[in-house]
Amino acid sequence: MTSSAEHTPERPDGTTAPDVSDAPARRGRVRARRAAVMAVPATLAAAGLAVLTAEGALGVQFAISGMPFTVTATELDGTGFAQFGGLDEMAEGSPNAGETGGQVLVVTSVIKNATLTKLCQSVDLGGTNLVIRAGEGSQKVRASDLTTDSTDLSGDAAFTNIEIGNDASTLNKAGPKGRGPIGVFSQQSDTVHIANLRQTNYATTAGVFKLPGLKLGFSGSGC
Repeated sequence: MTSSAEHTPERPDGTTAPDVSDAPARRGRVRARRAAVMAVPATLAAAGLAVLTAEGALGVQFAISGMPFTVTATELDGTGFAQFGGLDEMAEGSPNAGETGGQVLVVTSVIKNATLTKLCQSVDLGGTNLVIRAGEGSQKVRASDLTTDSTDLSGDAAFTNIEIGNDASTLNKAGPKGRGPIGVFSQQSDTVHIANLRQTNYATTAGVFKLPGLKLGFSGSGC
């Protein structure tokens, strides 16, 4: 996925739009958020690789709920892998915003074609968990253009033909959806394998998502 940055409105001649009473404070908040993004690295724990954003990149094309969810799989195999940092944004006035200003710093991972074994996804609803399971039999979960925006990712990872330090706008291994904005630190590889995958995500999208043996229900514990 790419993620969006906020910009102060400008006229075509380059001058700023007329000030309103709270404009100075708003611009101050925007500058503070940009500074936080540039100062905080997000780490892919399994490979020990740092992903640092120069500015926000739009990871999803919708406002996130602000409620994190857990995803696990015994194995993930993918072809066409890309990863870069970004910011996801909640809907204006979201009760989940807290002191974040409605923004979450994430690591965006894109896989052109992916298979997952024993997929589990859960979200804590407060006192109970909504749990989704699939791919526990002979058939695996399959996805194309799979994009996840994560704050934590762990597992035992292996990559082939990995490139680290690319400008995100030049990535080409995961297809058009695997490119980020110019000036953003990124990495890509031909293939990725992660055993014992565990993610904390704020968003997931896919072009196609096939979930054989899908089971959905509520549980006292998550994945």
